[in-house]
Order: sequence, then C-alpha cells, then structure tokens
Amino acid sequence: MKFLGWLPAVLLIGLVMQKGKSERATFAGGCFWCMQPVFDRLPGVVSTTVGYTGGKKEDPTYEEVSTGKTGHTESIEVVFDPTQISYAQLLKAFWQSIDPTDSRGQFADHGTQYRTAVFYHGEEQKRLAEKSKAELAKSGKFDQPVVTEITPASEFYPAEEYHQKYYLKNAGQYYLYKEGSGRAGFLKKIWGKA
Repeated sequence: MKFLGWLPAVLLIGLVMQKGKSERATFAGGCFWCMQPVFDRLPGVVSTTVGYTGGKKEDPTYEEVSTGKTGHTESIEVVFDPTQISYAQLLKAFWQSIDPTDSRGQFADHGTQYRTAVFYHGEEQKRLAEKSKAELAKSGKFDQPVVTEITPASEFYPAEEYHQKYYLKNAGQYYLYKEGSGRAGFLKKIWGKA
C-alpha cells in the first residue's frame, strides 16, 4: 500500500521520460529537506523526490537510514527536461547548496547518511560532474579540499511521504532547521545567498 501515494507521480514521470524529453539526476547534500527547494524552483525541473541511495539494504526506512548502518545517504532524485535546463546548471545549483569540504556530513548533521555525493547516470554526467568538481576545487572559494563523492547511481528508494516537500508542509520548522543547522549562514557567507 505504501507505493499508492506515489502512483500519480510515477505515472507522470514515466510518461515524460517515455517521450525522451527528460533525464534523471541524483544528488546527496546532507538533509534532503534542504535540497528539495533548491531544485523545485529551477525552470526545467519536472519533479523532485527525496529518498535514499548508495546503500545495501532494499527499501530502507528513514529510521534505518538515520542509524548510518545501511550505507545509504539522504538524497534527491531530480527529473529534468534537458531542453530547458542542463545537467551542468543542476550541478551548479547543487554545489551552491552544500559544503563540499565536509567529509563527516553536512552542517549540524553528521554521519555517512549525510555525506555529499553526485550519483551519475551515464558517462556524460560523470564527465560533467568531475569537470565541475575540479573547477570548484580551483575556484578559491574553499580553504579545504573538495571531498564530495562522484559515484555511479544505484537503486533510489523514495522516502516516506511526510518527508516529501517538507519545506512546504512544515515551513516554520524547515526554516528554523535551515537557519539553526548553520546551512543558511554558510551559504550566505560563501555564495552571498542562503
């Protein structure tokens, strides 16, 4: 019964992808609540789904992933129309939403389940991700090495419904978390915007 809430979104994504107009991108940037609004506001993004990837257990729950023992990381799957937005533009939005120098997690959240990663779908995405990571490392924005993983995409498991669009469902709590975790202040300091 768990999948029934996802059926309309899955059918829509399937129809769009079947026409050959869309592609997938998968990113991990710490707490997935903070990653969804970043991509939702970009023109050309068809849909976003927060979930878990990069681990061993099939169909993990939030409680299991949050222990750090499944190997998964909180992540976001972005379906996008490459005629409206490029993968390179998605990468730019990703880099400007994280601290790519933190190997322990992101901001207030620590553990492998909060690591940063680009999960590439195909060799072109891999090439673009590696190129953008190298450019970021040379940019002088950071004093520490850029440690974000670039790794092949694996099975993506959508998170529970209450996590989807959390920033809209619980706007007050989301704002307090983003500010309190240190993410907003860090992004403003590095990029001039939160």
